[in-house]
Amino acid sequence: MRDALPDLCARRSAIWAGTTTPQAQLAQAQDRAQAPPCRHAFVSTSFESAGRAAAQPELRQRPLAGLAVSVKDLFDVAGEPTTAGAAVLQDAPPAAADSVAVARLRAAGAVFVGRSHMPEFAFSAVGINPHLPTPHNVADPVVPRVPGGSSSGAAVSVAAGAALIGLGSDTGGSIRTPAALNGIVGFKPTARRVPLRGTVPLSPTLDSIGAVTLSVRDAIVVHEVLAARAIRVEHKPPGMRRLAVPRTLLLDGLDETVSAAFGAALARLAQVGFHIEDIDLPVIQEFGGLQSRGGFAAFEAYAWHRDRLARDAGRYDPRVLARILKGRAMGEGDYIALCQARRRWIEAVEALTADFDALLSPTVPMVAPPIADVAPGAERDDAFFEVNARLVRNTSVVNMLDGCALTLPCQQAGQLPVGLMVWHGCMRDDTVLCTALQVEAALTERPAPARPWRTWRP
Repeated sequence: MRDALPDLCARRSAIWAGTTTPQAQLAQAQDRAQAPPCRHAFVSTSFESAGRAAAQPELRQRPLAGLAVSVKDLFDVAGEPTTAGAAVLQDAPPAAADSVAVARLRAAGAVFVGRSHMPEFAFSAVGINPHLPTPHNVADPVVPRVPGGSSSGAAVSVAAGAALIGLGSDTGGSIRTPAALNGIVGFKPTARRVPLRGTVPLSPTLDSIGAVTLSVRDAIVVHEVLAARAIRVEHKPPGMRRLAVPRTLLLDGLDETVSAAFGAALARLAQVGFHIEDIDLPVIQEFGGLQSRGGFAAFEAYAWHRDRLARDAGRYDPRVLARILKGRAMGEGDYIALCQARRRWIEAVEALTADFDALLSPTVPMVAPPIADVAPGAERDDAFFEVNARLVRNTSVVNMLDGCALTLPCQQAGQLPVGLMVWHGCMRDDTVLCTALQVEAALTERPAPARPWRTWRP
C-alpha cells in the first residue's frame, strides 16, 4: 500500500511558517518522480523550469505556494506541444498560450513538473495507451495493475508523491476512476464551473476539469483556484446531513473487496451520526438506453475527429477508433433527441434526490485488475471493453446528470484501494465538498477542520 504523504495544505503551512521551502519540496517531488512507483506516469518532465519558478519568492505566499503540479497531456501549456496521448498529434506545434486551467494554477503559484500519461484522446477508463508504456497502479508493488484513466498519469504522479495536484479532465469518470483505483481523492465539479478553453476535447457536453489530490481539503483548495471562486462553507454537523444510497444499478455486481469496504464505510458514517437512507432510484435504469448508440462522447468525438480520420485513421489506437466511429451512425436528429432525453432524465433524477445533502455510491465496482488481463491485443479486446464499461458504470451517471462528485478512499487496512463517491446534481459542488470533508474525517477518525484553506480570488 502507498505510504502516507503530507498533503498540500500541510506542506503549504510549513512553507508559510518558514520550516521548508518550495525548492526543498520540489527536490522531494523530483526524487519520487524518478522512483519505480512513478515510472511512466509522465510523458515529459520539466523539473528544471519548475526549479526556476519555485525560486521566485513571491510564490511562497500564494495559495499553491510553489508546489508541484502535473498536467494531463490534453491541456495547453505555453511553449509546449499538446499531444493528448495521440500519435496523430505528435507533430503538434507548441501551444501559444496556457489553457484557462493552467493559467489559473500558475497565477496561484503552482509549478509544473511534467505532462502526465493518458490514453489516446482521453477515451478510456483503463489507462492503457498502445503508443506509450503504461504506468502501474501504485497500490500493488507485486502485480502490475491498471492505473485507471483517462487521467492515469495524473493519479499515479500524486499517489507516488511526484506531484501534489494532478490536473485532469473527467468525461465519464476520468478523474474519479484513477483516483479511486490508486487510493487518493478526485473531484469532478459541475462541468460549467471551469472553462474548457485550451484543452483537447472529448465531449464538450460532458467534459469537466478538476484534479486528483491527497485529501479533500486539498481538493477544495484546487477547486477554488480552478473555478476562480470561494466555496460557500456549510456549518452543518453530521447529524443534520441526509445521505442517500441508491440501490438501483450502482450497487450491482460489486466485487468482494468493494462490497466489504463500502458496507464498513456506511456503518462508520452512521455511527458518527449521518442520516443514511437506502433509496430506489429506478430512473437510473434508463441511463443505459441514453448511451446505447454511443452517446454524447461518440457523436461529439466523431465530429471533432472526422477530417483527421479521413487522413490518418490508421494511426489511431484501434480501441479508441472503434469508440469514435460509433458516432458516425448518429445523425443530427439523434443528437437532438439525446439532448432532450437527457434533460428529462436529469429532471426525473433531481426530483427524487433534491431533499438529500448528497448521495453515496462505490466509485468503481471493482478493484484495479491486472494489466495483463486487458493489455493491447485483439484477443483481449472483449475483456478490455468489459472492464472499461465497469470502471465508468457508476461515475458516468454523474456526468450525464451534469452533476458533481468526489471520490475518497474507504478501503480497509491491507486491502487494495476502494473509492467512496460523494455526489449530487448540477451546481451542488459546495455541499458535496463540505459533506466529503466530514465523511473523510469520519473515516479517518480525525476532526474535520473548519476551514483549512485560504480563499483566493483572481
